Amino acid sequence: MNPDVSAALLVAALAVPALGALAVALMPAARDRQARVLGTVIAAVPLILTVPLRWGSAESGWFAYRPPTAPSLLPWALVDLPWVPALGLRFQLGVDAISYPLVVLTALLTLLCCGYTVWRVPPGGPGRLLTALLLVIEVGILGTFLAFDLILFFVFFEVVLLPMYAVIAVWGGAHYGPDSADRAPQRAAARKFALYTLFGSVLLLVGVLVVVTSAGTSSLLDAPFRLDRSTQVFAFTLLAIAFAVKSPLWPLHTWLPDAHTQAPTVGSVILAGVLLKMGTYGLVRVGLGATPEGAQAASGVLGVLAVAAILIGSLVCLAQTELKRLIAYSSVGHMGFVLLGVATLTATGIQAALLGNIAHGVLTGLLFFLAGAVKDRAHTGHLDELGGLRENAPRLAGLLGFAAIASLGLPGLAGFWGEAFAVVAAVQRDGGLWITLAVLSAIGGALTAAYLLRLLRRVTHGPAAPAVSLLVPSWSVAGALSAAVAARSAEPTDAAPAAGTGAGLGVASGGGGSSGGSGDEEVPVVAGLPERLAPGWPTAAELLAWSPLVILALVLGVYPALVLSGTDVPIGNLLEAVRP
Repeated sequence: MNPDVSAALLVAALAVPALGALAVALMPAARDRQARVLGTVIAAVPLILTVPLRWGSAESGWFAYRPPTAPSLLPWALVDLPWVPALGLRFQLGVDAISYPLVVLTALLTLLCCGYTVWRVPPGGPGRLLTALLLVIEVGILGTFLAFDLILFFVFFEVVLLPMYAVIAVWGGAHYGPDSADRAPQRAAARKFALYTLFGSVLLLVGVLVVVTSAGTSSLLDAPFRLDRSTQVFAFTLLAIAFAVKSPLWPLHTWLPDAHTQAPTVGSVILAGVLLKMGTYGLVRVGLGATPEGAQAASGVLGVLAVAAILIGSLVCLAQTELKRLIAYSSVGHMGFVLLGVATLTATGIQAALLGNIAHGVLTGLLFFLAGAVKDRAHTGHLDELGGLRENAPRLAGLLGFAAIASLGLPGLAGFWGEAFAVVAAVQRDGGLWITLAVLSAIGGALTAAYLLRLLRRVTHGPAAPAVSLLVPSWSVAGALSAAVAARSAEPTDAAPAAGTGAGLGVASGGGGSSGGSGDEEVPVVAGLPERLAPGWPTAAELLAWSPLVILALVLGVYPALVLSGTDVPIGNLLEAVRP
């Protein structure tokens, strides 16, 4: 591909959702649905633009800037333009084999979430504003993965804070039951997310400034920088803590369960699917790239913390009683495997981390989509109030089972490679510490299987709980309608209809509506039938959102080279200055 074209694609991948978010937000309230459709179309553009970047080149072209370094160190596509000349800052964007899978995953999940809002908007605010915020979050995440200037990296890293805070605070919370009117929990979760993120941001800014002022440049293309060991250790410590907050790594993870529990479905998908990856990606790109000696000095500590996250996250999952909270804590354990791979400072470990990042984004995104579907229909996420889902909603139960089995690391599915090779990488490091960490992480893998199988036993098996017993498989809706018609015809003709059911048997809006003119987009329910007894199980919109993730879970399980292709050179370049 012409380098000018690939560079233009990088700029457009950020400019289109940024301008699109503004256009969607400014549309009138009366056209809320049209705004959400427009937002979905706009979200498709970055995905279309980023896929061809795999065949880009940074060797020539007026956009490209070639520093005095080996061509193998250059990204596939590169933009280098003056930004703040007085400070020597440049607007540097690039993509290589390390960032490319995350860029595509971000664009895909944003598209699926924006499309999901066309079908259903959680209550709290206008749907068009939710879609606009998702596009702004996409800009921040994509910019983080594309930035090759440390100051620019920090700016994009911070872009996601305010829009994600708004998504949790405005559209989150319980949408049914006695607590549906209480907005305090979601606002508390949003504040906790913001405070932790701000804490990490301060450390990240200080760490970046230490590196930039000491090195005399902010370009990652000039890395590794010639910094003394003590400066690198200090800077890496600051950077590692900042990225540990975002990942999140134990013991800085406590914001995550609350944020996931209170966030709407699309917020949880973006949060788990790609936002957490900003931390692990930053640790590789900035931590290892800019301060290799600091990474070498801290590798053992990182390994211990990673295994602690695996074990503690898994044990806490075994004690959870709420569906989304369990999935949230599972992210702590899964990201622990990713960090373990990075901590080994081996090519196998970094590749395991890349695979683990993508697999977690795909599978946890799918799990949160499915958890949202279960809660929307059963009107509860408490495991004690669920059960027997396979009898009343077999398709949903089957998809939940597939996602859980893939997430626990079954060979042949996406979750296997990253976790298995993180353990292998720990063994390759040799030494008593790393062998111990490998054994403990393998035990953590067994605990992962235990809590996910426990989840399936309690949600999909056994007798149907009261909340689930009202659910009807899609092929049984006709029979349910016939029974309802027969029951209604047996009533006296002058009987007053029940409150909220309408005057006759028809379709009415179901729970979970939104303000801003989107009430006509609710999941339809049949008047005179229980609200949860909704036709279209699962709906076409849900299947459209879930299918790409199911396909990716299968493809990555049998063909991990889809993620790892081309990573040997950039990983080798990173490790040249890092090897212990």
